[in-house]
Amino acid sequence: MSDVIVVAGTDTDVGKTIFAAGLTRLLDGMYWKPVQAGLSGETDAETVGRLSGLPRERILPETWRLRTPASPHLAAQMDGITIDALGLSIPVVDRRLVVECAGGLLVPLTPSTLMIDVLARWQVRVVLCARTRLGTINHTLLSIEALRRRNIPLLGVAFIGDEHAENARIIAALGEAQILGRLPHLDPLTTASLTTAFAAAFAGDAFA
Repeated sequence: MSDVIVVAGTDTDVGKTIFAAGLTRLLDGMYWKPVQAGLSGETDAETVGRLSGLPRERILPETWRLRTPASPHLAAQMDGITIDALGLSIPVVDRRLVVECAGGLLVPLTPSTLMIDVLARWQVRVVLCARTRLGTINHTLLSIEALRRRNIPLLGVAFIGDEHAENARIIAALGEAQILGRLPHLDPLTTASLTTAFAAAFAGDAFA
């Protein structure tokens, strides 16, 4: 499904929601986060809606909204909800769709199903978002290995943060992965600054 791109992270809080907002705007597409854990404050879908500047109907509602800010399997248990992870299917829409994962690839959605298990069933292309700072080599290579073991197509790695050329070089070499670009930290972070930075950081045909 070339019209669907999954945005995954090597860990939580790597910046994949900001990346997803920039990508959704670049593609003039739609956004969907299947599972949201934690509803206090702005949710990831609300952040994408605000930063992408796209109409509200382009931001699809989450399938599972969990109040507790924790791993989805634990949040669901604490909220008294049963997640049907194996029943999750990609919505059929009339634009390109950006799907954001919950947490890292091996986060458990249920006691027996990981996020990556759902991706293996979907078999759609993944953009792996990674930090640029210390620790990213290990986390990124492990994530790439996990994707490859399950034959999940990896579109490439997108870095978020300050430039670190050696991290990008060694990950590309050892992981045999395409480096799509690097989105710097933005201050202020607005629709305008994200749009400009994203267009400068990533070639549009990288996501074709």
